[in-house]
Amino acid sequence: MSDLRKSVLGLPHKKPSIGGSSKQTNFAPLKWHDYFDEEEFIQTDSGQHHIYIKGDKGPIILCLHGGGYNGLTWSLFAKEIFQNIECQIIALDFRGHGNTKTINDTDLSLETLTQDVVDVANTLTEREKTSIVLIGHSMGGAIAVNASYKIDSLVGLCVIDVVEGTALDALSSMQSILRGRPTHFNSLPEAIRWCYKGGQCHNLTAARISMPGQIINVKTGKLACDEWADFDKIDSSSVLSNVNTNLKLSKFALAEIREDTSCVPSDKVTQKPPLPDRGNGGDGNLFKNPNVCSDTDDEEGNYTWRIDLSKTEPYWQHWFQGLSEKFLSTRVPRVLLLANISGLDTKLTVGLMQGKFQMQVLAKTGHAVHEDQPYQVAEILSIYLVKQKCAETKPNFTMPLYPNTCC
Repeated sequence: MSDLRKSVLGLPHKKPSIGGSSKQTNFAPLKWHDYFDEEEFIQTDSGQHHIYIKGDKGPIILCLHGGGYNGLTWSLFAKEIFQNIECQIIALDFRGHGNTKTINDTDLSLETLTQDVVDVANTLTEREKTSIVLIGHSMGGAIAVNASYKIDSLVGLCVIDVVEGTALDALSSMQSILRGRPTHFNSLPEAIRWCYKGGQCHNLTAARISMPGQIINVKTGKLACDEWADFDKIDSSSVLSNVNTNLKLSKFALAEIREDTSCVPSDKVTQKPPLPDRGNGGDGNLFKNPNVCSDTDDEEGNYTWRIDLSKTEPYWQHWFQGLSEKFLSTRVPRVLLLANISGLDTKLTVGLMQGKFQMQVLAKTGHAVHEDQPYQVAEILSIYLVKQKCAETKPNFTMPLYPNTCC
């Protein structure tokens, strides 16, 4: 259990030398308009479901984010796969996340989230007269698997870094990890710096586009990514002078960490931390601790989290329970992308040996595989969809000669 807790918490490790200093790093946010063509609200009986859209022809790749993220987590992936195949990429904000507004934003049960996805998918396919491919990360992967039984137009399923066994094992540590996150940020660059330096994301560009979709302005209640008109005015260097204010661990989490290792003050962190040990199947926001410590008291800042993930605890176990069996039994071709093969549980190992699904392990990534290596994920899914005759390649994309499988 101690080893599991360490891997879940992502405790500090010795940092490799990567050259350069944080003063040379740009933590300014990026505009979503550079990655998606437009945004839209899909009206259903439960409310308005917000989506980001890229492309206008070909099969729909409906992207489902993990807990705490929003549709912008797919930005780099969307840009990459759009260059490979004819497709439409649609990234959904789950209820309680992003700009989606429903009659009950606190109901994040498996059944409710599944029905939301089914309603949005059916609306899109009826309008566009095309097929659907579901791709989901972590919690979104569990929802994608559950929804795969209820979408008639579904032709493919891709699940990213979520496995039933390791996800369930990690649930006991989730609340302590949530208490270890900063509650507020003074600025967007500060939030992005925490996301990158703390190990939630190992791709700085992804952090700059994704993190603003996870936090809101305390005064206006507006999602930070919607303040894009002011992004050009932001001086990312300002993060260096005030980064310590809210980058702290609670006393509870700090005590747990100090049982095992020392902590490095945030103003001394000048290099990107190493990848966390694998062994969890949960969401980056739920399962990562920032690699920074401070003994300062809590102070409110200008930005806070869009969703209080600690309040979603009643739904955690049900998201992942039975996931492996459901994944193996779904009727459509499926592919599983993992950050580490050690995360595979027994049922999936047997299923892989029986050839029931394709699997690819992407080395040197964190939990948010699609953010850390968007080019590789886009290539894998492009090859998968072309081989399954679900999509056509664009002229500039050449199918590689090597097989798209791994074990």
